[in-house]
Amino acid sequence: MTSTTNAAQARAAAAQVVAQVVAGRYLDRALEEQRAQCRSEDAALIQELAYGTLRWYHRLSGIAKLFLTRPLKSKDADIHALLLIGLYQLRHMRVANHAAVDVTVGATEVLNKGWAKGLINACLRAALRESARIEETIATNDNLRYSHPAWLIAAVRQDHPQTWQRILDANNERPPLTLRVNTQRTTRADYLAQLTAQGLAAHAHPWVESALVVETPVPVEKLPGFSAGLVSVQDAAAQLAAIWLDAQPGERVLDACAAPGGKSAHILERTPAIAELTALDVDADRVERLRAGLARLQLNARTLVGDAVEPSAWWDGTPYDRILVDAPCSATGVVRRHPDIKVRRQADELAQLTDTQARILDGVWPCLKPGGKLLYVTCSLLRAENERLIQDFMQRHPDAVSEALVSGESDSAERQLLPGEDEMDGFYYAGLRKT
Repeated sequence: MTSTTNAAQARAAAAQVVAQVVAGRYLDRALEEQRAQCRSEDAALIQELAYGTLRWYHRLSGIAKLFLTRPLKSKDADIHALLLIGLYQLRHMRVANHAAVDVTVGATEVLNKGWAKGLINACLRAALRESARIEETIATNDNLRYSHPAWLIAAVRQDHPQTWQRILDANNERPPLTLRVNTQRTTRADYLAQLTAQGLAAHAHPWVESALVVETPVPVEKLPGFSAGLVSVQDAAAQLAAIWLDAQPGERVLDACAAPGGKSAHILERTPAIAELTALDVDADRVERLRAGLARLQLNARTLVGDAVEPSAWWDGTPYDRILVDAPCSATGVVRRHPDIKVRRQADELAQLTDTQARILDGVWPCLKPGGKLLYVTCSLLRAENERLIQDFMQRHPDAVSEALVSGESDSAERQLLPGEDEMDGFYYAGLRKT
């Protein structure tokens, strides 16, 4: 099999991934399935093409419309995705223009749609010729300029009127590889030295004590001591959950939406002398992943499959000193890590998400002992899921008062981190104390 054929197959595989995501599937799951069917040496290329095309999906779709004489039929979603992949290569990859066109055209045969050869060829070559027209169109259309859906641009602009443009631009950047050092097994300085010895440049995060940022992302298999549990992959903003929950020795802790388990693991690494950690999640498959992650790190927790909304089904009646609610959310603060969010997420889902968040908070609040602390977390940028939701909760529960995120700071009961801020993802935190 020639290298040209292999290259065309990689483009076809990436097009199938993109088409599945547009139809509603999660990017990671679609990629995992495709990689299992392709050559291992093509996996990185397929991932780059799929992630990159989805990151710039709205811009690339706008460009494609300039050159398509009529919309493609729904049964040809893979051809539309392939066209976008071709445009992505021309605009964002170091692939020679003629090679990008040729292998993308060749991928139509792999998809058993040879009829689309002429269409793909004509559109890509027109895009090369009419670059000025493309740039003019981008400059006059916010959907193309920021490569976000219109509803999300409007929502971010409304909630962050001073920073919305910077937020949208940050969402289109490639995220850093940030590590959480297992301080029960090593120190951050010692692990940084191990990375340096392996030729991996990294630096300590400026204010998250357990975090290291690797200059050039690498597969976890190349991280020294990963399989032995010395380190985990976790964004610095997510690492603040265990720090700001601030569990103390002898306390009972509930992680109410725990899977895939990074925050539970960090709590145990940071405070190994807690009396018990209950790691709860409604998804059985994700709980299995959580257990595997704890096993790699040689940590122990009480892991349960259960719904935080209905504690009567799993709670033993003994109140918790600390509760972490890392609520399911729109994930609008982690778009740079999950670009499929911009394609899959719809505006009408927000009401259901906020209802679920409110029900989870109402469900676990009786499980918190008087004087106990609850930390509410989302990776959302939208006030409906964050500030407004907490305000509504406190109105429903007069025994809930604001609690400083950091002990001793009276004016920091909540914090909205923006994507790209100090090399972090977008997260919201709010502290509550039960009186």
